Formats: sequence, structure tokens, C-alpha cells
Amino acid sequence: MDNNWLNIGFVEPRIPQNTGNAIRLSAVTGVMLHLVAPLGFSLDEARVRRAGLDYHDMARVSVHPDLDALLDGVAPDASVHAFTAHAQKWHTQVDYRPGDLLLFGPEPTGLSDEVLADPRITERIRIPMLPSRRSLNLANSASIAIYEAARQLGFDGFC
Repeated sequence: MDNNWLNIGFVEPRIPQNTGNAIRLSAVTGVMLHLVAPLGFSLDEARVRRAGLDYHDMARVSVHPDLDALLDGVAPDASVHAFTAHAQKWHTQVDYRPGDLLLFGPEPTGLSDEVLADPRITERIRIPMLPSRRSLNLANSASIAIYEAARQLGFDGFC
């Protein structure tokens, strides 16, 4: 899998099991998982390792000191798709390209207004769900987004 296939970013994740599940997702899809500090846990915590099981060695994970470091270092020329329940455009209405960054906010608040206003955000998108529901689980949302992007990109490298 190409090192610049897709990138997923979790801004200040707080629930270790979600990050552990995202580590597993990174391992099975080849996406690069970017975590933006501060993290609400240590990556050495048993809950992170248990959720990721034996996939930690196969995943590509990087921790960034802040959002600027992630956006400047990883996505200077890539599209940045910010996932938020406050967008109108669905995740299926986006044309994903290799190297894109799919950005998610912390549990339970999501991306802040400040992050969503950053000029480096290409677009705000949402995953549709029933009315009056607040949000999906972070790792589940990331999975939905990655697999839609992979589908559009022809599941390149998948078997």
C-alpha cells in the first residue's frame, strides 16, 4: 500500500478504545493514522492495546503536537475533509483522492468551530444518520469514511 494512500486524523482523542480500534483500522486498510495531542490517555494503556490487539506493529500511527503540525506536515497539498454533524454535504458526495486527510474531532464534542474555520479545511462533510441523534462512535465514523474513500479509489491494494 502506498505511503500516501489516505490519511485519517483524530484531533485530541479521549477514549482509548476508539484509538485502539482506529489502530486496527489503519493496519487492515493501510491508512496512516494521525493523532493530535493532547491525547486523553497514554498509547501504552492496556485499553488501547487491547482494542488494537496484535495490529499495532502493522499500523502506521503518528502523534502530532498540535493541529498546525498535522496540517502543515501531512496535508499541505491534500484535501482536508472535516467530518462534523453540522455539515450539509454527505461523505458520499465527496471525490476522494490519494493523500487526502479525513479529519475527526474528539469524543464527545467533535471538531471545534475554530478548527472548522481553519482555511486549510477543504470542506465540511457529514455521515448521514437519523434525526435527533447526536453522533456515531468515532472509530465507526472513521471506518465508514475510509471505506467510502477506498471504494471510490477502486479498493487499490485490497484483496
